[in-house]
Amino acid sequence: MYSTTGLTRDQIVGLCAIIHHSRLPIRRPWPPKLGLFDSVRVAVIYLRRNRAQVELAEEFRVSQSTISRAITAVTPLLAAALSECVPTTDDLDARSTYIVDGTLIPCWSWRAREKELYSGKHRTTGMNLQIACTLSGRLAWVSDPVPGSRHDSYCLRESGILDDYDVTAWMGDKGYIGTGMLTPIRKPKHRDLLDWEKDFNHHHNKKRVIVEHAIANLKTWRILHTDYRRPIDTFATTISAVLGLQFYRQA
Repeated sequence: MYSTTGLTRDQIVGLCAIIHHSRLPIRRPWPPKLGLFDSVRVAVIYLRRNRAQVELAEEFRVSQSTISRAITAVTPLLAAALSECVPTTDDLDARSTYIVDGTLIPCWSWRAREKELYSGKHRTTGMNLQIACTLSGRLAWVSDPVPGSRHDSYCLRESGILDDYDVTAWMGDKGYIGTGMLTPIRKPKHRDLLDWEKDFNHHHNKKRVIVEHAIANLKTWRILHTDYRRPIDTFATTISAVLGLQFYRQA
């Protein structure tokens, strides 16, 4: 089970218990043919592997529409039930140093929202997430999604984190120049970088790679790595569900 969901059987049972004891919008919204346990498995496998629904239908011996109903019903339940597992800006330690970077969560190019979702940097559409990790590489905080056309520094400011914390000891790439964080030194137009400036950038980038590893680990949830295919109005909820699952398994 772990290879397909990223969770142990006990963790899946724990999720079922959390959902069972939560206040549901309607009584048993998941498909009766699957039941709660298999509906949770279907939703988590979909988020973990981003597999085609027809493949899951064959594996669970139900129709594709049943798989779709399970994903539609359980994903928002996971997002709501695990919301307390996801750290907010208030949970960060003001005495700690964090490494910050942005990443694009890709999606289809929906015509109605293509302009705001399109990232010129990545040359595709998606949502921007800001990621903060500790110096040991532990995922510490993830921002709310912002349309992909926005710059990293804008997204970080929108999160409110720059207003709440002294970030002078935090680290980021050149996209965060002007935010107060430690960033690489940009080459001036009129001269080359000095040797000490090159050394600073080298050591800075060597340390900052830690956050890229944290992002890669988060994106083992393939729904965050490959194009999101479901309706755009479900995208933010799906991201919230994945973040809840990631911090749930990390606890």
